[in-house]
Amino acid sequence: MAKNTTKKITSIGGSALIEGIMMRGPKRTTVCVRTGADEIYSEDISINTIPSKLKIFKLPFLRGIAGLIDSMRLSYKSLMLSADKAIEAGEIEEEEPSKFEKWLDDKFGDTLVKILMVCASIIGVAFAIALFFFVPSFLFDLTANFVPAFKGDGELAVLCKSVFEGILKIILFLLYIVICSQMNEMKRVFMYHGAEHKTIFCYENEEELTVENVKKQSRFHPRCGTSFMVLMLIVGIVIGLFVPVAPFGLGYLRPVFKIALLPIACGVGYELIKICGKHDNRFTRIIAAPGLWAQRITTKEPDDDMIEVAIEAIKAVIPDDGSDIVNK
Repeated sequence: MAKNTTKKITSIGGSALIEGIMMRGPKRTTVCVRTGADEIYSEDISINTIPSKLKIFKLPFLRGIAGLIDSMRLSYKSLMLSADKAIEAGEIEEEEPSKFEKWLDDKFGDTLVKILMVCASIIGVAFAIALFFFVPSFLFDLTANFVPAFKGDGELAVLCKSVFEGILKIILFLLYIVICSQMNEMKRVFMYHGAEHKTIFCYENEEELTVENVKKQSRFHPRCGTSFMVLMLIVGIVIGLFVPVAPFGLGYLRPVFKIALLPIACGVGYELIKICGKHDNRFTRIIAAPGLWAQRITTKEPDDDMIEVAIEAIKAVIPDDGSDIVNK
């Protein structure tokens, strides 16, 4: 659905969880999880946001960096809550722990879980950095042995390398989510993602929040984390134009420089998403198009039970004073 068909624009957003949805409004953040055929568990959650502690992060561009970090923290907290409730309700099966796992749990308990989560996070970040920064640069350098235009450190080589790396990153990102979409658990998460978008659109169209009204809405929303990630990758191509192929004569420093410049890509991507959320014109439609296309992978049509969860979540965070309305 085109954005200009909505009667208002809300700042309410959310994310899909395991058998549930998190909705974040200006005053409340609520997690709703399906725990039975006629049961939906609901709980408010909160974090101390970076801008609430450091006012400087309310400024344009800097707010994008803070927003990304806070969103990741909030999403992680929401995901853990939804997983616990889904397991308790039997919505997802918990594997029987092995004898070794039972021994570790008896000896270390929650401390071990925290240590493992930290280690997993570190390994995940390290893998992402290697895959999205060092691998594309390495493959370009290999290709340069066969493509004359890729050699040297001139403007043409910088342009070619930035475009090569950017396109490869986008391909890797899309390939990753396509692979994830083949997993049964992720298919359901993507269906809940669709329910989240459709419910927000229903609210923005000032229609009654019913299953039937939500079902007819679009599942592609311009203010989405998928769109934000795609925009960051595209902005990264532009930023790459200002980084030499081999800074100080060392090729491996280019990925390091691009990692250091990642906050800039984050800040610019965030501001672009906000512009797309407030305005509908040819410029914003061009900006939003790649992200909306990618949402064809990350969102699926939900079933009625999922829509009911989304409705419950958004109703909980809609403020009575209309402070969520950005434009009307």
